[in-house]
Amino acid sequence: MGIVPEADVVRTPSSAPLHVRSRAIGPGPNRFEPDYAPAVNGDERHTSLGAGALRALAERHGIRPRRSLGQHFLIDPNLARAIASDAGVGAGDRVVEIGAGLGSLTRALAEAGAEVLAVEVDPSLIPALEESVAGLGRVRVLHADATDREWQDELGEDEWVLAANLPYNVATHLVLNTLRDMPQVRRLVVMVQREVGERLVGRPGEKAYGIPSLRVAYRAEGALVRRVPPSVFWPRPKVESVIVRLQRRDEPRVGVDEERLWAVVDAGFAERRKTMRNALRRLGVDGPEADSLLEGAGVDLSARAETLSLEDFARIAEMLPSVAHPSVAHPSVALPPEASPE
Repeated sequence: MGIVPEADVVRTPSSAPLHVRSRAIGPGPNRFEPDYAPAVNGDERHTSLGAGALRALAERHGIRPRRSLGQHFLIDPNLARAIASDAGVGAGDRVVEIGAGLGSLTRALAEAGAEVLAVEVDPSLIPALEESVAGLGRVRVLHADATDREWQDELGEDEWVLAANLPYNVATHLVLNTLRDMPQVRRLVVMVQREVGERLVGRPGEKAYGIPSLRVAYRAEGALVRRVPPSVFWPRPKVESVIVRLQRRDEPRVGVDEERLWAVVDAGFAERRKTMRNALRRLGVDGPEADSLLEGAGVDLSARAETLSLEDFARIAEMLPSVAHPSVAHPSVALPPEASPE
């Protein structure tokens, strides 16, 4: 995996140089389908490594999966090729892979013709990863923590696809930060815990619908495209995974000031099961003023946040009085924690 969970790491100073390995090569810079991991290409000339070869690779380098880094290595080459197909990449496409691990997905992306920037945080994995992709001239290995912003300079101004098997405990934050901070990434195809995936693409009225759903919908069109069983990982997690595909919008879905929009969204979901009328109290809007605001926005006075669309929240935000300044009246609410895969 290419990310260090916030709680498990002591950060190095931001001025520390990123280490691009000497072997780095290559150019510079809706719902589920019915079948799990169908073959993308039956051509036996594929050189993807199977489970036995990947375990042998790990053994040669003394590698044991580290729970503190959320490491669950993908060992099914058929699924790796399926993810490359889901990502829609081919010759000339630039792909950044977060958490390259032992290179199973890296190889599949390169074999599809993509130019791959493989980002990995764990220094103990780098030699094995380099061995795994040796001879694939379209792969460049970068030793960096994907939660640090410095490495993003590697992307330049070109368009990219992000493909990744993400650690469960930071997946939501990484996806949302990518959508917010990396406009070069036009499409994301990520493997995440099922509950996390459902949360990212939830719709109004669904149990998983919440703040992450709305933040994704603001910048992207999302869908769950594939179920993934625990058996394709080493070690096996105790949860099911899914593949999520997000296509970035050219423009945000609603044209409203973001600060005001997220203040209203955060207030609405701060206490589930409470009405938006009650939620507006957190923004200093109460009583008849709240009733008038909601009526003007076309929102029922008894409506709860989990039933409202992004457009509903945008209309409420547009009508929010200037005295209820979001940055003062309501600090940002933290996203719900990711569940453990163990």
